[in-house]
Amino acid sequence: MKQRAGLSKSTQVILAATGLIVCLTWSGSAAAPRRTQNEPRPFTEDFMLQRCTFTPTGANPFFSLQPGHQLILQSEQDGEVEEVVITVLHDTENISAGALGTVRTRVVEERESLGGELVEVSRNFFAICAETNDVVYFGEDVDIFEDGELVSHEGAWRAGQNGARPGIIMPGTYLLGARYFQELAPGVALDRAENMRMNLAVTVPAGTFENSVMIVETSGLSSSDKTTKFYAPGVGLIVDSQARLVAWHPAE
Repeated sequence: MKQRAGLSKSTQVILAATGLIVCLTWSGSAAAPRRTQNEPRPFTEDFMLQRCTFTPTGANPFFSLQPGHQLILQSEQDGEVEEVVITVLHDTENISAGALGTVRTRVVEERESLGGELVEVSRNFFAICAETNDVVYFGEDVDIFEDGELVSHEGAWRAGQNGARPGIIMPGTYLLGARYFQELAPGVALDRAENMRMNLAVTVPAGTFENSVMIVETSGLSSSDKTTKFYAPGVGLIVDSQARLVAWHPAE
């Protein structure tokens, strides 16, 4: 969404697309900085994590690792309801992350179903860097199902194995224009993120969430992969491509 000439700083811009209402109040810094070079800036992949003290419990403004925190998102695909349930479990997982040693991570489970039939379960491993409040991504286990049968573990990776390294799933400080790797598993997962918008009011079935942010994700493995996500403070993911938050439950 571009700022238009003649609009005052207090003007609200409303975008309606596939049922999503996004309101942006201009503050002079709400849009990502313009790029002055033809080549895009590289995505950060060195996060100086050796300086971090990692903890498996906590939260930053847009991502929670508090056990019991749960998000339910839904969309429609070919007339069937696609549902993703994201739950911060009480489980933790120790990851041998190379030079970082063994890191105790929080397990965040994602269960995806289509028309009531389970299609994928992933167990994602995150920890918070106490010094920066970044949520660091250490890998995931993946189970993919067809007709109720487990058929694949495609996309699974762990930091410290086969050249994989941790990435940042959500920075502790949201900086417009920041570009960073979320996953660094060569040949398996090279998801990247770019912080695009902030100060958004986003309306989804679960309600209207102020001061939300927009992140565009792409993949270093496929130029066609592109996903737009919105995150709300104190809640987390509220829009994932066509999926919208329909309900959420705070930590226990």
